Amino acid sequence: MPEEFSLTKVFHGCPRRTKLMFFLSGAVLVVSFAPFGWYLLAPFLLLPLLYGFLVSSPRTAAAYGFWFGAGLFLAGTYWFYISIHVFGQAPLILAIFLLLALVVIMGLYYAAAGWLTARLCDGKAMRLLLVAPSVWVAIEWLRGWFLSGFPWMSLGYGQIDSPLAGIAPVLGVYGLSLAVVFGATAMLVAGIGRQRLRWRLAVAAVLPWVCGFLLQDIQWTEAAGPAVRTTIVQGGVSQDRKWLPEQFRPTLAFYRDSLVRHPDSQLLVWPEVAIPSYINLVEDYIGTLQTDLKSQSQSLLFGILERDAESQRVYNSVVLLDGVGRQIYRKRHLVPFGEYFPVPDFVREWMRLMSLPNSDISPGDAVQPLLRTPDGQQLAVAICYEDAYAAEQLYALPDATMLINVSNDAWFGDSIAPHQHLEIARMRALEVGRPVVRATNTGISTFIAADGSLGTAVRQFAAGTVTEDVVPHQGLTPYAKAGNVPIIALVLIVVAGFAWRDYAGRRNQSDY
Repeated sequence: MPEEFSLTKVFHGCPRRTKLMFFLSGAVLVVSFAPFGWYLLAPFLLLPLLYGFLVSSPRTAAAYGFWFGAGLFLAGTYWFYISIHVFGQAPLILAIFLLLALVVIMGLYYAAAGWLTARLCDGKAMRLLLVAPSVWVAIEWLRGWFLSGFPWMSLGYGQIDSPLAGIAPVLGVYGLSLAVVFGATAMLVAGIGRQRLRWRLAVAAVLPWVCGFLLQDIQWTEAAGPAVRTTIVQGGVSQDRKWLPEQFRPTLAFYRDSLVRHPDSQLLVWPEVAIPSYINLVEDYIGTLQTDLKSQSQSLLFGILERDAESQRVYNSVVLLDGVGRQIYRKRHLVPFGEYFPVPDFVREWMRLMSLPNSDISPGDAVQPLLRTPDGQQLAVAICYEDAYAAEQLYALPDATMLINVSNDAWFGDSIAPHQHLEIARMRALEVGRPVVRATNTGISTFIAADGSLGTAVRQFAAGTVTEDVVPHQGLTPYAKAGNVPIIALVLIVVAGFAWRDYAGRRNQSDY
């Protein structure tokens, strides 16, 4: 390793202490995300990790990356334990095992980022400037789709309220991640690089922030007609009571009463599986809702389960009623080990014997018609964490005038998960320039404007309603037109170029 890196001995002198430092710095990075929002910390917390990648062997850098990722996901997704054990009633040991398995898997992605960055940089600081941001975003993108994907905790989400947010309508959340890592890398190289380049690198470090700030003034989409009077209804029923028989009638009464009490609202939105039943078992209730809607010229969206009479498949669905007919959207991207169980039959049999959930919900079609209201609004629906998969939502554009997200974040209790999920929903609004109407069972239910800003919300864990005039939008942002293709193509080209250079260099040395 080059002698000018004076901190190298500090990193390598005590490996265990260094790994602990990276674990803790990963854990602290959580505060850059909601509900904390300390977005400025993100690039500074990356500095030690990037330096470690630069001055270490690929194997050592992989270890640093693993412990950083493990700290980030243990602190950032501890709420898995709440959903699996507290509300899912799985055995304690199983809940801990699944949480730690997630932490290890996510840590391995960051280990891959460390190994590849160290390998391609080979201790050369100027290479880090291009390699580190490209590898980081490539790994985030891979993590977002491989084996169903888990795109939670991508760096860009923590920048929803920062000047970098202006980049989102152009390059999406991965563009924000690239900007954060590039800025941090430029700061690092400026501090350890050649004197004559420092001012240029300092400019490069702040350039993404300036560009993002200037881009915030551009209106990529425009209003698509008059505002729609919209009411969000939040049941406020905790997950441990949601499916109790004695709670069923009060739930039906509460939701119908919310409809009757808002005759001036053109659109009402209830949460995911707001009616805890199969749709065929509550047809009389739905008929009553249709009568109410017809008399008041309203539209209603609500979550419920469907069971296909022939195939016996079960779907997690959202139904639109308008007083005359019904339209249905079926959830497409399901939650592993929550809505389906990718396990062998003998494991499923063990789960059944242990009285654990073991049956699968079926996915809806990959592309489904938008839900259309009588007044011409076209609604793109995402159920639960479907909205974390940005590229999968682009099929709805440019037709969609509003985005709808219904969820049941009651599974995560009073943790940081509902705040993180809201942050993701805000990013989707900003990326495509569409308002989001977000209804959840216990919160956070709120309106999100086309620029990602928040409107009024129902108090978390309480039953209530909130009404706003939502302005539908039309048009396409650059991100809505191209999706992730430009940013992912860019980073893969950079990674492939340096990988070829590395391969060619080692081959020449071998030949020599």
